[in-house]
Amino acid sequence: MDPETKLPNVPLRRRTQTTVEFNHIPAHVYPQGTARDEDGVVSIAGVDLKTIAEEYGTPAFVLNEDDFRARCRALATAFDGGERVHYASKAFLTKTVARWVAEEGLAIDIASHGELQVALAAGFPADRITVHGNNKSREFLRLAVQSGVELIVIDSFQEIDRLSEACEALGRTQDVLIRVTPGVHVDTHEFIATSHEDQKFGFSLSSGTAFKAATIAATTPGLRLRGLHCHVGSQVFEAAGFALAAERLLGLWARLLEELPTLDTFDDASLANFNVLDLGGGYGIAYMPDQEALDVDEVASDLKSKVAKAADEAGVPRPILNVEPGRAIVGPSMVTVYRVGTVKDVEVSEHSSRRYLSVDGGMSDNIRPALYEAEYDCRVVNREVSGELIPTRIVGSHCESGDILVNDVLVPDDVQAGDLIMLGATGAYCFAMASRYNMMTRPPVVTVSEGEHRVMIRRETIEDVLALEVE
Repeated sequence: MDPETKLPNVPLRRRTQTTVEFNHIPAHVYPQGTARDEDGVVSIAGVDLKTIAEEYGTPAFVLNEDDFRARCRALATAFDGGERVHYASKAFLTKTVARWVAEEGLAIDIASHGELQVALAAGFPADRITVHGNNKSREFLRLAVQSGVELIVIDSFQEIDRLSEACEALGRTQDVLIRVTPGVHVDTHEFIATSHEDQKFGFSLSSGTAFKAATIAATTPGLRLRGLHCHVGSQVFEAAGFALAAERLLGLWARLLEELPTLDTFDDASLANFNVLDLGGGYGIAYMPDQEALDVDEVASDLKSKVAKAADEAGVPRPILNVEPGRAIVGPSMVTVYRVGTVKDVEVSEHSSRRYLSVDGGMSDNIRPALYEAEYDCRVVNREVSGELIPTRIVGSHCESGDILVNDVLVPDDVQAGDLIMLGATGAYCFAMASRYNMMTRPPVVTVSEGEHRVMIRRETIEDVLALEVE
């Protein structure tokens, strides 16, 4: 154990005021179709979570397929077609998920060689794939071009050369976007803000490197410049940040339309293909009951109107608008179910104590609280509870004092070993960032739909781990 790890100094706050409210399931945090029956057992899509725990063990991720698909359809409608909505697969990707995205008519974006391989293995149409990454290898770029992906987002000058080489070797022309850092600061955690200047992604707008990259890409053999891309950050709920980024990118857009035709090696006919503005993803979700759920229709309508206005003011044709939601689709569609083990009361001061509820998972299946101080809502799911509300911390089973899932919450004092607890909105980045720390193997992912359940990803075993060792 690391003795230097320090716990956050968080005051004892009252998020849940009554036991009745603790037993209530806030609909905007949990998947659609989440309900507590007359016996106090919580079910999702008609499947009770006690059954999930008994059949698949804990911890277990539970993904509501109906909820996932409904969010895909809502975003497709809001942004005028599924081809404009690119599911950000880094949030959570399996072959099954890729097929769901394809069946709902959405496009997909991938951010690594491995993600591309999974999407292709699922049979996802390559001409609906956008490729990201700040350090794409030659092998990665070659597979992308060879597969016929729709767009590759250029992130460095070296990448322009590597991609051109791949296109020349394969005899292909590849459509590309230039990733721009527009210097827009949104209200989110530093580690998930991605449009400020001092970070690893993209080309700076203010320094002029974005313009330089666009002109080089537009005149490089094998590349066809289709537009510009940016990403302002994650957990963003309003269109203002996206709109400001769009306004700044469209200023660059206007300059490119004016100056590209003056370049000696530029094909003027290519201007007709320069029409895509991709504003990335980052749409927020409600993790806690006191947070509002994202209003997809309102944000989409606001963003589309502001982009149109910015284009008109810049004197350029209105661009095709692409967006890349990931968390907003899969985040609320999934929960994680744990079983309570050790219950321990710890004296915090002379007049107060805190209860520690240890569960059979932790930072290996959800690193986000340790990384970002992310907050999660928790509920007991195998029964209703009725005890006195006391200050509680939900912690994992890892050999780290910072292995905390819920840092500060009021929980009824009759919660005991053997009870089942679920955390809501764990679909995005929890399984994707999971590890085997302390050799606690990765949990299964179980899908539920219309009263049926099945394994999407089986539980990893120690035998799986040992099979990787070479004697």
